[in-house]
Amino acid sequence: MSGELFNLTPPLVPAGKPEDLLLAGQSLAATLSPLDNSLAVFVTNAPTSQLQNRPPGEEQPVYFSSIDAVPSSERRLFITDTLVIFAAFQNLIKTSRTKEPEWLQNEHNLAVMRKLAIDYVNFIKECWIHASQPAPRPEGPLQFSGDHYRSLYTSFSLFVVLYLPEPGYEEAPVGEELMEWLNIHFIEPSTEEGDHLSSLQSPWEDESFWPYLTRATLRGLSKASVFFLKTLSGHPSEDLQQLAETMVSLVETQPRLQNFAAERDFAYASRRWKDKVKAVRVEMDQVPEDDRFDDFDNWWDRLSDMVGVLEGRGEIVQRVCEELGADWKEVCAAWGIFVDPRLRREDLPDVVRRVLDDMPPDPTNLEDMIHTSLLSGKPGDALLHASQLDRWLSAHLADIMDPLSLLDSPTQDDISIRDQHILAYAEYLHSDPALWRITVDYMYSCGDVGKERGDQVLIRVPLRLNDRGPDSQGGDEDKIRAGNIVGVLKDVNQTCFDYRREAARRTVCKIAAQALVRKKDYGLAVSYCSSAEDWQGLGRVVDRVLDEYIVSGPANFAKYASDIAPSLQNLNIRHSGSQGVFIHRLMFAVRYSNFQQLRVKRELQNAASDLVTMFQDDVAPKSWWAVMLCDAVELLQNRSSLLFSASGVNDLLTKLEEIVTRSCQGCGADYLDILARTIPGGGHKEALDRLKTVRLALARYFARSVVLTN
Repeated sequence: MSGELFNLTPPLVPAGKPEDLLLAGQSLAATLSPLDNSLAVFVTNAPTSQLQNRPPGEEQPVYFSSIDAVPSSERRLFITDTLVIFAAFQNLIKTSRTKEPEWLQNEHNLAVMRKLAIDYVNFIKECWIHASQPAPRPEGPLQFSGDHYRSLYTSFSLFVVLYLPEPGYEEAPVGEELMEWLNIHFIEPSTEEGDHLSSLQSPWEDESFWPYLTRATLRGLSKASVFFLKTLSGHPSEDLQQLAETMVSLVETQPRLQNFAAERDFAYASRRWKDKVKAVRVEMDQVPEDDRFDDFDNWWDRLSDMVGVLEGRGEIVQRVCEELGADWKEVCAAWGIFVDPRLRREDLPDVVRRVLDDMPPDPTNLEDMIHTSLLSGKPGDALLHASQLDRWLSAHLADIMDPLSLLDSPTQDDISIRDQHILAYAEYLHSDPALWRITVDYMYSCGDVGKERGDQVLIRVPLRLNDRGPDSQGGDEDKIRAGNIVGVLKDVNQTCFDYRREAARRTVCKIAAQALVRKKDYGLAVSYCSSAEDWQGLGRVVDRVLDEYIVSGPANFAKYASDIAPSLQNLNIRHSGSQGVFIHRLMFAVRYSNFQQLRVKRELQNAASDLVTMFQDDVAPKSWWAVMLCDAVELLQNRSSLLFSASGVNDLLTKLEEIVTRSCQGCGADYLDILARTIPGGGHKEALDRLKTVRLALARYFARSVVLTN
């Protein structure tokens, strides 16, 4: 965000008068969105303000802005497709960690890295071609122009030429490869010029003839050079005709490294060829001064420049390039062809430094600065310029530079230079929450800082648990209850599994459980708590279910509790120990809901048996004893039959006595709080009064039992 300028619309103060805000005792504050890298800007009181605070009801605007432009559809396609190459590269790096340190530098793996880098280059090329087509675009202009992708194309391909040569050619001369790169990306002379000159009967009469011929020779375009040199056979000067014929032979026979099996053979052939060029120079010097002109130009000077280039005279090469309007890159490429045909990669920075002293690069052109840094042997500087052009470029260059040992040791918070650029790119991706999968792929490829950031992205992915769109499957809830995880949560869960981020996975499941509790989907909430092994969260879910008894009544409570019943058996089988207390609470909720369902169905005998069993099995929490005893009143007062055994009714009386006794001793909160909540406006006194009805029902039950027994 450093150096970024955001304009607020509508403005809070007139342009150029930010002090008006401070004079009003106010300042600006901002907060980042947890979902993406957007921010909200709002007015607040200045910390040092002595003025009276704003009225509480005063409305103030909140401004929303994104630090980065959200990737458009065509940019998103570029991002997702290049991720495939990035993932393949990460697999190679991951494998290298299990091997010897030098394993990654063997010939086979260097070839693999070169192949993946060329894949990047080819894909950028396709995007450049697509973006450059004048096709109608109903959605508006592209977010990134064809020129932008062309800059990526030239920069990435130059990196491959300089730092990822074919295995075995690391020490080979680089001039021809550099010239090939220049001819591919910076086409000169133009095809239109060549077509125009070839259509003329006497092309040397055109003012563009000699510049075209000189540049074609300088660029190593032998076919074009030979064609136009042969046209000079019709020139009125016999001296030029003879010299042009000799030049044709020189251009056609110039040694090319690719045509030799050994470099020493290439060097020997180059020396012999240079001797032939010197012979042409001697022949030219014998041309009288008066014969060196035609009616249109000084052909001798023009041809002399071409011969000077072929001779490999550096000052002439540089002067000719300047006169032709070429830049420093063309001088450097020509240097490796004519001045020093055996120029190696490690010697290239010295040549670049010499050329740049007279022909400096354009500091406002990021593409040119990237090329300068790469050719100067400063890959770290190239990344800094690349990050300003496009963080995609700096991230993927850094990803390849790191295993090639091209980057310095980390200097910022122990984060490697590679990770700094990868994380910067990931933050750009984070501007679009829909790209969360790709965002974490890049973050998790970094060290601990990247993994922590990836975790934070994952736990904030919108799970859309409430979505029931056309793509959702009707059986999703059944699948979840069966132990499966579906939808966005399934993707997040799989991502956590792939990168071994168990803590993040559990946090996401906790968040899902909380969301489901809010919509009273308690059955799914219990499943997610179980998946997260969040036993305290499970206890809170059970408490919410039990609260439904108080808030919604026994019938709704029984319905909600039945949703969590299927989870009970799995939990009992898989878990025990410290989490047992929470499972015990879940067991009570399920058992108590079964009791309520029996009451609703008027299966009173079974209901009475379940009630006593819950007490005897020590399933019921003490806080619920009073409520359960009040539920027993209906069963105790049943006129058709005695529903409780003698031992069962004695257990009820024992629980009642404990409640009353402990409440009198000051422990009423442990026994009476929940019952008190069922009584509108009630407290412990009202709860004890209600328990008197339980005592009365028990006394009557004992009396009936004695009468019927006798």
